[in-house]
Amino acid sequence: MRDYPARLPENDLALSTAFQRMVVIARNLCGNRSRRYARRTLLVKVARLSDSPDTADKAPPAPVKAARMPASVSTRKLRVVSAGAPPRAAALSSAARTLDLECEGLQSLRGALDQELGTAFGKAVATLAAAKGRVIVTGIGKSGHVAQKLAATFASTGTPAFFVHPSEASHGDLGMITGDDAIVALSWSGESVELGNILTYSRRFKVALIAITSRADSTLGKQSDVVLELPRAKEACPHGLAPTTSTTMQLALGDSLAIALLEHKGFTAHDFKMFHPGGSLGAALKFVADVMHTGEQLPLVDENTPMSAALVTMTQKSFGCLGVLDGKGKLAGVITDGDLRRHMGANLLTARTADIMTRKPKVVAPGMLASAALEVLNASRITALFVVDKGKPVGILHVHDLLRAGVA
Repeated sequence: MRDYPARLPENDLALSTAFQRMVVIARNLCGNRSRRYARRTLLVKVARLSDSPDTADKAPPAPVKAARMPASVSTRKLRVVSAGAPPRAAALSSAARTLDLECEGLQSLRGALDQELGTAFGKAVATLAAAKGRVIVTGIGKSGHVAQKLAATFASTGTPAFFVHPSEASHGDLGMITGDDAIVALSWSGESVELGNILTYSRRFKVALIAITSRADSTLGKQSDVVLELPRAKEACPHGLAPTTSTTMQLALGDSLAIALLEHKGFTAHDFKMFHPGGSLGAALKFVADVMHTGEQLPLVDENTPMSAALVTMTQKSFGCLGVLDGKGKLAGVITDGDLRRHMGANLLTARTADIMTRKPKVVAPGMLASAALEVLNASRITALFVVDKGKPVGILHVHDLLRAGVA
């Protein structure tokens, strides 16, 4: 940038010319949005420069007026809410009222299942079970959030499903829906405009459509193959506006569909584990076979082994117990620390294991859930269990194994 003298010329014409040239330079550097700010800044700068011995008698430039807010911008005052916490009694009263109202909604939903809703519910389950493709769950707003949860529940319980956003469907995601699929659409009013293109698409390509709505006579209800009409209920919101009771009812009915399909398909805990291997739930769904010790780690002897040798094996394996096999290789009994204390005497080391063991011990199967095996350990007040298959020991399970696996 060209250098300008620190002091402006003494005559007004030169001062005006210098100022205009500085404005032109500022415009070129700043652009249109910053012109007003640059002009104001330069006016202040000129005023300071003019306050010199040669320009002190000059009149200061006119003050810059503050920019006015456009008339279209609202100047509405906002109500200030106290930042303090509400009284405890009032908060508890509000929570109790909310739960009471939502419970009333669920009770009315339960009563409706014994009437026309029950017939429609059976048709909906049959429709979803017969679908060769996937279940498409959709909805907008709070119903859309419920729909996303239901899609996840369907998918994790053996019914392939995913969520399609109505707005995205109108911009290409309709291609995700095929004629082999079935659609579950959620809308409390049944008049959500955003669902229009999905409804049209389902009717055009004959995709099964199930509606979850409170109005069977709505646009959604009239276009659907099956209508699950929810009973009217009072929202927990004191203004009757925020979806609360209504979304609880939608979620409950959707969960009922998912569980009914789960039972219809014979979906087991083993199947559930395949879809949910992570987290604490995945750990609880591990099987005994996943965490048990096998092979050479098993503390096993036959029933004719002298206790002097059996104690060596019991000590080496470090499980605090010993399995005793019969002539066919099946588990005949176990020897624990308690058995040793009960038979403590001069003849203990020369006795046979068959004379010391406890017959018919507690055992578990390799296909049992690890969480169920933990219940057996706790109920029996023991720390280890033999795992048997057709009477033969195939592993041993210690409570520490369950702790390491995150089951306990």
